[in-house]
Amino acid sequence: MQLLEISVVAVASLGTIIIAVGQLPAFASLRAKWLGRQHYAHPIPTLLFAALVPVYFVINANTPGRTVFVPELALDRAVPLEPVWILVYVSMWVFAFLPVFVVRKVELRRRAVLAYLTVQLVSYVGFLVYPTVALRPARVIDEGFFAWSLQFIYDFDRPYNCLPSLHVAYAFLAALTCYRVHRGLGIAALLYAALIGISTLYTKQHYVVDVVAGVLLAYVAYLVFLRSYAHDAIIEADRRRAALRVLAAVEVFGVVVVVFWIAYNLRAAA
Repeated sequence: MQLLEISVVAVASLGTIIIAVGQLPAFASLRAKWLGRQHYAHPIPTLLFAALVPVYFVINANTPGRTVFVPELALDRAVPLEPVWILVYVSMWVFAFLPVFVVRKVELRRRAVLAYLTVQLVSYVGFLVYPTVALRPARVIDEGFFAWSLQFIYDFDRPYNCLPSLHVAYAFLAALTCYRVHRGLGIAALLYAALIGISTLYTKQHYVVDVVAGVLLAYVAYLVFLRSYAHDAIIEADRRRAALRVLAAVEVFGVVVVVFWIAYNLRAAA
């Protein structure tokens, strides 16, 4: 893997690992002192999920040289490349962690982690069994912030590991998890997850088949791990505050956009 890939994966994994380690009993008193009384899922599945994040890039890096497939449909060819959709596309990096902000019940957290882990593992098997390649341009011809950001993603993420779309699966699983907490919020999140799915087509990161497979995978994981969790198990206070907690995720994404904007302007000035 390139140094850039290793650095970004390390930062992403570190954040998840820190959250998981903080769930260990040994940190209970310290957590209570600084964060108040919070309940978390068992840390082992979360640590496993974080440890397996780099596997995506290992599979990606070892796909060149293999026979790859192109599940392109006529609809894929009809969708043009639109760099402006990159903002919606990268928002998944924060949107996928929406349950971290919204979910407070330990049992629902545990089920959500298991659902995410299942989606991750099934996707990896799919990448290995049916390797695919995205038909995207090597260079984004347009100028400006959106084009630069899309090119950054192209340089960072090789055009493999398309089917199923993990991007879409994580987005819909996050929305479905929130649906167990607050139905109105869940419906709004599902609508936004659909936009993320559309963004993968306009950025030429995925095909229509990939998007459909990602949605189905998320829904199956929801049926297995989350659907049986009763809405009544959520206390009314958590339900009322769910929408406000989403604002924290919006703020985090705002920071991500600012970082991209600063990097873009520094490069332009160089």
